[in-house]
Amino acid sequence: MKYPINQIFQTLQGEGFYTGVPAIFIRFQGCPIGCSWCDTKYTWDKIANQEMLLQEIMNKKKENDHWALTNEKKILNVITNFGWKAQHIVITGGEPCLHDLRPLTIILQTAGFTCQIETSGAYPILCTAETWVTVSPKIKIHKTLNTIHQALIRADEIKYPVARKRDITTLITYLDTLCDQKKRVISLQPINHMTHAIKLCIATCISRNWRLSLQIHKYLNIS
Repeated sequence: MKYPINQIFQTLQGEGFYTGVPAIFIRFQGCPIGCSWCDTKYTWDKIANQEMLLQEIMNKKKENDHWALTNEKKILNVITNFGWKAQHIVITGGEPCLHDLRPLTIILQTAGFTCQIETSGAYPILCTAETWVTVSPKIKIHKTLNTIHQALIRADEIKYPVARKRDITTLITYLDTLCDQKKRVISLQPINHMTHAIKLCIATCISRNWRLSLQIHKYLNIS
């Protein structure tokens, strides 16, 4: 498979179930959703004249919309050659599920890594059964793209951005469509760390035994 890659770097996972875990991030280029609060807007457009070599992407000094088209073997080689210590890999974007992630997750897990996908759930999720899937449903944000049922069913974690009370109501409505017995982690993430959103998320998490997801990388000022 050929994947459009914006960044590969090592840091801490800053949000959701794996908060605080050392992780290698593989950030994909390209996302059609267009969330207003997105903090990686430079990954939205895959502009032809911004394509570079993978090695040039690895030498980036700042975040930008440059990207490289590469395959799963070269991605693994880059990760191995850097000698990073993290064993957890986060496949994120952009929107990684625009692509078939089975070849990538297979080769990474065969090499001993654990994998996590972060996705909007607007596209079918194609990965190994062992991959941890975090779906952040994007409901009524795009005119034609919404989170699909397959993505909600596959999700191990549903991490929902919250700004106001109606966001909670919308999430509950979506969760009610899940009729299986799978135990999913439900995480609420206050948008932009707004005070009223944090208070709302805390109260809801306590009342429903859900989790609070704060983007600690923003507090720590790390990538």
